[in-house]
Amino acid sequence: MSYKKNTQTIRKDTKILKIEKNSHHFTSDHSKVQSDDVEGPLIGDHETQESEGGEADLHKYLVGCEKNPGHRQFIPVDTFTLKHLPEDLQDKDLYDYIKATADKTVRVSVEMSSPHRPEFWPKTTRPYPFYNKSERRNLRTGSGRVRYVYKFQDGVLQDGGPGHTDYTKCWCRKCEGSNSPSNMWWEFYVTTATHVVFDDIEASHTTLRLFYDKDESPVVRVNKVSVTDVNIEYDRCRLKCVTCDKNVGNKLMEMWKHFFNVWGKVRDKYKDSRSNHKFTFIVSHPHGCSKQVSVGHWKDRLKVSERISKFTYTNCTCPGSSGANVQCLDYHVHWTWFNLVHSGSFKPGLNYSGVIYVHREDVFL
Repeated sequence: MSYKKNTQTIRKDTKILKIEKNSHHFTSDHSKVQSDDVEGPLIGDHETQESEGGEADLHKYLVGCEKNPGHRQFIPVDTFTLKHLPEDLQDKDLYDYIKATADKTVRVSVEMSSPHRPEFWPKTTRPYPFYNKSERRNLRTGSGRVRYVYKFQDGVLQDGGPGHTDYTKCWCRKCEGSNSPSNMWWEFYVTTATHVVFDDIEASHTTLRLFYDKDESPVVRVNKVSVTDVNIEYDRCRLKCVTCDKNVGNKLMEMWKHFFNVWGKVRDKYKDSRSNHKFTFIVSHPHGCSKQVSVGHWKDRLKVSERISKFTYTNCTCPGSSGANVQCLDYHVHWTWFNLVHSGSFKPGLNYSGVIYVHREDVFL
């Protein structure tokens, strides 16, 4: 197994969106989310946070938020407790799983819009976010989640399993300009939405803020990011990131191992619960500020193809939540495919995800 810096690939799958026969039908409110001139996938409003004044103005947008004034339905991750869960789901394993997911949630900050962004969402006449804005350098923020962490020394994969790279030194920005780059580094992946980070042009102007649990959290940033896979229509993007900071790398590795352990417990406990619960949770960085948890329930599974779906849900979200991981407890998605990410919000207040592969065996991560 060889680990290489991946080049960008863009898949242009074209599928017509339809509601699964066994899913719930749209209510009258749902019917408002698609205008007459849109055919195919339902598209609402993206939820990236724009800031002309950069990071200094993010709290201003938080305070002046019109979508969720006061943000009462958001729960700061550092004060989240079992009591915030529905009574029939106040389970320690589920709580640990939500906290472990929160640990791996990151803020995604982008300062460049690619000139290659399309004018419209595929197969629609809905404008694609930040089209023709490559001359502007305003900050915009979204959310993402770390998935997979690997440690390397002299190009050899550490901590189990064979594998090596065709390079033997760290490739972070600090090491790129150093005469003595580190021979030890950590590579990790982050999933987010394509409309947050579109391609490698934008990735080269992207910074991740890690461990941003509260306003007073130390500022920990990773700024060497590349795109390894992206799908415009499905609104999913995977970023490859690197750090040689031992504190950051070891902390990410421990968080990943802990997540993997609690995931196993929750998977086994809730794998047959689809008929009983429709619980969903999201951890995101509303308005580019500290992590918040929002709980709710999913309403519809929208079928794109036989095993490709997207979901609608009631969880509270805000600008800055785009790209955040969406966890549907009752629908388990396959390990090897992309995470379900928050894609946007419909006008009536119903939110929707990007697209995910739903495996027949209902294994989820």
